[in-house]
Amino acid sequence: MRAVQVKEFGGPEVLEVREVPVPQPGPGEVLVDVEVADVMFLDTRLRNGWGLDFFALSLPYVPGGAIGGVVRAVGAEVDPGWIGRRVVSQTAASGIGGGVPTGGYAEHALAKADTLVEIAEGVSVEQAVALSHDGRTALAVFDRAAVRPGAWVLVTAAAGGLGTLLTQLSVAAGAKVIAAARGADKLALAHRLGATAVVDYSADGWADEVREITGGGADIVFDGAGASLGAAALTATADTGVFLGYGSAAGDFVADGTEAAAARGVTVLGLFDVVGAPIDWSALARRAQSEVAAGRLEVIVGQTFPLDRVRDAHSSIENRSALGRTLLTIDARL
Repeated sequence: MRAVQVKEFGGPEVLEVREVPVPQPGPGEVLVDVEVADVMFLDTRLRNGWGLDFFALSLPYVPGGAIGGVVRAVGAEVDPGWIGRRVVSQTAASGIGGGVPTGGYAEHALAKADTLVEIAEGVSVEQAVALSHDGRTALAVFDRAAVRPGAWVLVTAAAGGLGTLLTQLSVAAGAKVIAAARGADKLALAHRLGATAVVDYSADGWADEVREITGGGADIVFDGAGASLGAAALTATADTGVFLGYGSAAGDFVADGTEAAAARGVTVLGLFDVVGAPIDWSALARRAQSEVAAGRLEVIVGQTFPLDRVRDAHSSIENRSALGRTLLTIDARL
């Protein structure tokens, strides 16, 4: 089968499509004919050699932590009724709060039976895969924030997969959303999704602009940017507000300014404060799909690439041109 391999760490040029053996499902596993694979910002960082202290990667490896397609075969202890069903799942090697997001950029991939979610009627494979990480994470973060009507909500990295969902969820809850992103196209997308105001965080003083718009700061901040942008967003959080730093699109999670924010009564939460709690992730995945099927939530897939253009997929994320989710489309065959 064809799969993308990383044989050495480096730029997008190290991604190579190669012929590799088809994996065989072990006990509790299934083999999926992959139609769509998710491409994450994390994939690009791991390819560069980042995070080896946290992710036990060994070369060569096949990137990709989430897939969608049709179950071809099942291993021992798995209901054969899964065969032929449209599913979305993290890969067998991946896992929330553990595991390594590998194995997905391939014509066939393994998944654990207990992480399979059947794709709902009215939801495409592309939509389901775009939701595979972002849908359930957005709902978990959103539920933790307890957004209330009339609240000011700041969303950074607002044109990304999670940001677009959190903007819509907050608007639907009656909040006033300020969307922060970089460039006219991304800001226009956020505005279309219902943001009350938009700010370009490539401009100096954008956090001051947020404080001015809100009259003192946002009640809730969903930060998908991290690093210096996240630190600026932290200063734009209102006294006694809530700051949830779930992403690191700008480099790393927020570290600076947390003590000063706490002195103002700001509750500062990181991604692991949310995902570390007991959560029924499969139920959240089904809920996200139901919202899409009912037309209450729009999935933004900004760009798709065939498997042999995987380098372009990574480049689009790294050069900040990507809108919403980035996907690989794969014609699985044996």
